[in-house]
Amino acid sequence: MASTYSCYSLSLSPIPNSPNLNKTQLFSTRHYTPNPFSSSISKPWSPGIRATNSSSPSTAVEEALKASQEAMSIENLQSFVNINLGKWNGSFFQFDALGNLLYKVNTKLSVSSYGEDELLSLIQTLYIKQAASSGYEDEEEWAEYKIKETNMFTVDKYQQIGFFPNERAFSLRYQTAGMLETVLRQGVLGEDDTGEESPKNLKLPSRKPSIVCESCLYSLEKDMRRAFQIMDPKGFSEMCLIFLEERGDGVLLPPSIDNNAEGTDRILPFLGKWKGHSITKRSGVYGSTMAEADTVASLEIDNNGQIIQDITSTSAAGDVTTNVPWTGIKSDNLVTFNGGYQMTLLPGGMYMGCPCDVGKNVAESASFHLEFCWVESPGKRQRLVRTYDVEGLAVSTTYLYETKL
Repeated sequence: MASTYSCYSLSLSPIPNSPNLNKTQLFSTRHYTPNPFSSSISKPWSPGIRATNSSSPSTAVEEALKASQEAMSIENLQSFVNINLGKWNGSFFQFDALGNLLYKVNTKLSVSSYGEDELLSLIQTLYIKQAASSGYEDEEEWAEYKIKETNMFTVDKYQQIGFFPNERAFSLRYQTAGMLETVLRQGVLGEDDTGEESPKNLKLPSRKPSIVCESCLYSLEKDMRRAFQIMDPKGFSEMCLIFLEERGDGVLLPPSIDNNAEGTDRILPFLGKWKGHSITKRSGVYGSTMAEADTVASLEIDNNGQIIQDITSTSAAGDVTTNVPWTGIKSDNLVTFNGGYQMTLLPGGMYMGCPCDVGKNVAESASFHLEFCWVESPGKRQRLVRTYDVEGLAVSTTYLYETKL
């Protein structure tokens, strides 16, 4: 876990030993998803590989550059640890791929650290309120789940962090959903869990998901945060998981999402024209900025009930403008665009976006992206867009802050 209000800072089950995504599980069909943020990030960047020849900088210059990069990475790691420290009261929500609320579980998160500089590590312990067994409803029990350490190596190589210290936003990659499965088993089944792989009336994440992405946005107004997205082994959206957490160690009621304040359509908070600014960073703890741009995005419903989305991005220098128009249809809480992209509308002014079928992007050697959006107040929203290459590696992350015109 790791965030504040607008992000569900979920601590997922730690990353396994292999840093490579298992490509054999993912994919097998076709949709090209144009990405309005991909024009400036068409090539993955490797911070550690540099050609050498007779015209290379002197050894002294190279060493100075290396020292500067190391200092930057240590500073970013320290900032990442700092925004996660403390005790967090939370609520965990499981939604299916269509946006239907399945379960809610109360959680607590305790976060500390040890070490310093490049040896700094983040220690997290998640407490899950267990479902009461029949006849013991008055007894409150909490299960403990220790999350593996986060350190310089794991956050850079395995989790491929996309981190925005000033905005307190980040995105992480996981290879399993073990922690999320534990939350569901303990919070829904409790001591009645028999350990069967597919419990009755409980949808668990795939044991071998193709993608597990955490997108954490911190509230602009409170000390809280949110979100998790899982793609199944074939590359289809499996479920949306939200940790809504508030920092504090008192007897606070856990934060919640009003799932019943839905007399209105969930798409309404996103309609209209939004103007903002985007920052795109390479993956990794060095996190250098690749591009910045001014953005204008609009979402409307036409007279025929079609969803019309238009996104225009203009580079900071003003010399490159990209426009991506999409047309789609809405069915309950799912918006599907012609370009093979979908948005799952969630309560609380949130949506998660992803390709309808990641496998089709991979089959066509096309990059793809996942998105998390949170409208915290009627006129302000934040978005995180995580871009992947065809091998499932996170190439970059884009943070956007937008206000409604």
